[in-house]
Amino acid sequence: MEELRERNRVELCGTAAGRPQFSHVSREVEFFTFPLEVSRLSGNVDRLNIVARRELLAELALDEGAVVTVTGELRSFNNKSDVGSRLVITVYARELSLSGAADFNRVWLMGTLCKKPNLRTTPMGRDICDLMLAVNRRYGRSDYLPCIAWGVRAREAGCWDVGDAVSLSGRIQSRRYIKVLEGESVEKTAFEVSVTEIEREEG
Repeated sequence: MEELRERNRVELCGTAAGRPQFSHVSREVEFFTFPLEVSRLSGNVDRLNIVARRELLAELALDEGAVVTVTGELRSFNNKSDVGSRLVITVYARELSLSGAADFNRVWLMGTLCKKPNLRTTPMGRDICDLMLAVNRRYGRSDYLPCIAWGVRAREAGCWDVGDAVSLSGRIQSRRYIKVLEGESVEKTAFEVSVTEIEREEG
């Protein structure tokens, strides 16, 4: 599966669901974020958070409703503010362009399992396996990326262990769920990679 040899690559095409908003400054570079809605073949829509440098956004007029192609990487960071999810997943844009293409959503990852895979069965009887993949960046940092495999791939991945090297491809999906906080039901959104192909790398 030579197409799985990318360490961390994301390719998206979808519709900007809002204009870019200032996010933060890192190493004297300003970053902005905007939501991108990408339709699935089923008609459901994944709403993904895109982070981009000011200079990259300055090269195109990005308004709400624009169809945008994004090439970049899947990133994670720990949210210590106690507001929202603790593990925040975003797409770091390296290239942006206005597009007329149909929606697509592709990701390739290669990393190491940093938690024991959790194999379970849904109420409908389908096997599902939750994976947490640590993907190295340059300069010694890593992104911790939740992934989910189904069926035969789930059963295979369920036999793997912490420290195993894994390559996979799939798509990024957003999933809404309800969490009870201090007696109140709060809607939250989780992000994960829905796996289409996966293999364990031989040492």
